[in-house]
Order: sequence, then structure tokens, then C-alpha cells
Amino acid sequence: MAKRRKEELQKPSKEWMNTFADLMNLLLCFFVLLFSMSTVDAQKFEMIAASFSQTFSIFSAGSTAIGDGVLISAGVSQLNELDKYINSTGKAAENDQISDRLDEMQQIMEQEMLRQSEQLAERIQEALIENQLQNEVAIDFTSQYVQLTLKGAILFDSGSASLKQEAMPTVEKVAMILERYTQNTIEIEGHTDNVPIHTNRFANNNELSSARALAMFDYLVENTSLQPAQIKHSGRGEYMPIADNSTPEGRAKNRRIEIRIYNELSGE
Repeated sequence: MAKRRKEELQKPSKEWMNTFADLMNLLLCFFVLLFSMSTVDAQKFEMIAASFSQTFSIFSAGSTAIGDGVLISAGVSQLNELDKYINSTGKAAENDQISDRLDEMQQIMEQEMLRQSEQLAERIQEALIENQLQNEVAIDFTSQYVQLTLKGAILFDSGSASLKQEAMPTVEKVAMILERYTQNTIEIEGHTDNVPIHTNRFANNNELSSARALAMFDYLVENTSLQPAQIKHSGRGEYMPIADNSTPEGRAKNRRIEIRIYNELSGE
């Protein structure tokens, strides 16, 4: 009798108990998931609930599982799939919303920067007309800055980085306009054509363009109230042409000084 009793105690549990345990685990995880979403707004919850219902039927018949196998009988693997599902829906949707919002804010900022540059360009254009410089100084603008372009032939002799005496009236008027923007960052760039140069002073066009930008920088520092810390200068040599270097007219356009006045939102 004792032997029979011992054999009964050693019998394995009913199979339905394993299934029931899996079901309890899944229900527990499901309610934890609902609780974790309790702080999410109603619209977002409805979107997730609809996704649950369409994808694995928890809210309708409970007949569809995520991945392979039956939901109850493969509880552990299904929970892993559930985690992947949540990551690919809830988090992905939230990241998409954040990304869309950032893109929208960036577009708004870009439009505001462009508006500021346009207003700045209008004021400078009026000043150029008042000083009769509209034929000597070209003006353009981007969302970051307003650019003034001066022909190199007006400012410098060939192969030289010294401002020409006859160019001084133009330089003085441009300096007076720039002096109105002491709070803005100003950048000076020197450019040349692609004709090789090698003199006792300049080994190549890079050195020549840098020296010409520096000459303009020195004049502004010495003759205006602009602060040196607000002015940047650099030489770009022959590497950023705006016209065809194969013609004399194109090379003349490429020999130039560009002065950029950055707007307040540019971060410069």
C-alpha cells in the first residue's frame, strides 16, 4: 500500500497545469504593459491598442500569435517577440514623431534665418545705392549671411596684395557700411584665378589670396570700430571659381574679395 502511495506521488503533474501557468505569465505581462502605458495620452494608446488587435488579436478572439507557434504553448518565445513588437511600434512611432517635430522646427528656424538675411541685404543694398557702389559691389544672401563681392582688379594690381590707391574711396565706403554691424561676425575671403603665380613674395595663389584677405582685414581693424575678434579672414586660392577660367572675363570675375556679414541667428 505504501509502495502504491509513493508511486502516485511521483506521477507528473497534469499537462493542463503547464498551459495554465503560461497563460498566467502572459496575462501578468499584459497587465504590466497596460500599466506602463497608463501615462501615455489617449490617442497614442488607441493607436497601440488597434495595432495589438490587428496583429495578434488580444482584444478580439486571442487566436493569433506573434511569430511561429501558438501563443500559449510557446509563452517564453512569444514574450520575446512581444518585446520586439513593442520596440518596433511604440518606440518607432514615438521616434518618428520626435524626428518630424525636429524637422519642422528646423524648417521654421531656416525660414526665420532667411528672413533676417533678406532684411539685412535690403538695408545694405540701400546703403550701396546711397554711396553709388551698386556697380562695383555685388550683393547676395543665404540663410546665414549677406555677401558682398568686390572685384579684385579694382582693389589690387596683378600679383600684388597691396590695396590700390585709386581703390581707397570704394574701400572706405564699404568699411563705413560694415561699421554699422559691429555685433555681427564678418568674414573676408580672398580668391584668385587659376593662372599660376610664383614671385619672391608669393609662392602660389593660396598665399596671394590669403595676403589679399589679410590686407582688407588690416584696413578694417585700423580704420573702423570693428573688433578684430569679430572678423575672420582666409584665402581660398583658385579652388572656388564663380566663372570660367578659360576666358579673360571669367578669370577677372574669379579674382575677387568676398565679405560676409552673418545674421544674428547663424551662430557665428
